[in-house]
Amino acid sequence: DKKVWDMNDEYMFGKAFLVAPVLHAQYTQEKVVKVNEESGWNRDNAGKAEGKVQADFQQPKSTEVYLPCGTVWYDFWTNEKIEGGREITRETTLDLIPLYIKAGSIVPFGPDVQYATEKPWDNLVLRVYPGADGSFVLYEDEFDNYNYEKGAYTEIPMSWDDSSRRLTLGTRKGEYKGMLQSRGFTVVLPDGRQKSVSYNGKKVSVKF
Repeated sequence: DKKVWDMNDEYMFGKAFLVAPVLHAQYTQEKVVKVNEESGWNRDNAGKAEGKVQADFQQPKSTEVYLPCGTVWYDFWTNEKIEGGREITRETTLDLIPLYIKAGSIVPFGPDVQYATEKPWDNLVLRVYPGADGSFVLYEDEFDNYNYEKGAYTEIPMSWDDSSRRLTLGTRKGEYKGMLQSRGFTVVLPDGRQKSVSYNGKKVSVKF
């Protein structure tokens, strides 16, 4: 059921994302590996299969994806803009699953780190996906304790006005020890346009 499937994805990943996991074996022949909801992989039978079965793991495959209606979706990997309300065929590889972002979403990206405090988070990328109004709240705390339960955290409200093509970063709320007093944001649109903005906790906006 497409409606239930979409609701489950929204619950797991938030309203911005539609993740379509590939649930069938694409590179191993079905006579060797079969999977079902009750028993999982038939590993024992696979080990007894006659002959050697080779698989080309570099070969692209494809899967069917339903994009819910009522909005526009963006392919996360290519930024292709696609109208919802239809099923499409998406090429996949071993390291790529179908991932789509809902129009109006604001998606932040931090530095590439192995642990939270490895690098400073003083310049974040905000990917904005036009096509609808949207909002997001950036939450931050001390990373490694429970002081947030005592109110030691900050929130930065963000909103995208699609008609004016303007992203607004609202006044920061809250505080905690060691917090960044100022930082930079790089705002990026799917068409590649980007603008940088300095933020010190006070309301600021950037227009495209």
